[in-house]
Amino acid sequence: MTNGLLILLLAFCASFVQRTIGFGFGIFVMTMLPLLMPSFGEATTLSGLLAMLTSTAVTLRMYRYITWKRLLPILAVFLVISTGAIFLLPSIQDRTIKVILGIVLILTSLYFMLLSSRIHMRPTLGSQIAAGTLSGLMGGFFAMQGPPAVLYLLSSEPDKEHYLAMISAFLLLGNIGMTVMRAVNGLVSPAVGTGFLWGMFGVAGGATLGAWAFARIPREKFKYFVYGYIGLSGLVILINAL
Repeated sequence: MTNGLLILLLAFCASFVQRTIGFGFGIFVMTMLPLLMPSFGEATTLSGLLAMLTSTAVTLRMYRYITWKRLLPILAVFLVISTGAIFLLPSIQDRTIKVILGIVLILTSLYFMLLSSRIHMRPTLGSQIAAGTLSGLMGGFFAMQGPPAVLYLLSSEPDKEHYLAMISAFLLLGNIGMTVMRAVNGLVSPAVGTGFLWGMFGVAGGATLGAWAFARIPREKFKYFVYGYIGLSGLVILINAL
């Protein structure tokens, strides 16, 4: 019961964050979810399943803003790389990867916060492959595939409506693919099912409140909310790993 309520609260907060800035569900829940689940792999599986609920609702609502020509290349690369990462995860030391991930997120956040007005990533095949590769590694290892795709889509999309539609579709389809691979590895367990039943109520409440907040974020400040959250997430991950 206690773990279930904590998962519900965690899902509520994570869903609010993702619905407000377009990503962050996995980063938020994975700072605590491994402590509530029997294994790290089951925690990443539950995170992906719950994130799918938020992404599904947003993707359906904003479907008309999706540009498939810009989405499919980064998604295809992501699915290939994340599949390999999922199968490699058991053989890699957990603490080392978390320390590296935290440092990379902090440096990325500072870089884009200081230079975002000068940066515009064109939707070229090269930038899509790079973002898809980094997202695949982070998604497969940590269920935190958002940041590289976010940094690419924030620069390539013309407005926050297109950005939110594209990142939501990317996260939804990517999580579906990773959930299949995790199921193949036996990570969809009864504990994951129980956690999902608790968490889905939190997702619904957080998404509703997040939609209200999204409509009230000024466009000029929107990117800085995202970059700030990336840096804060990196700091949390780094502190937890040390």
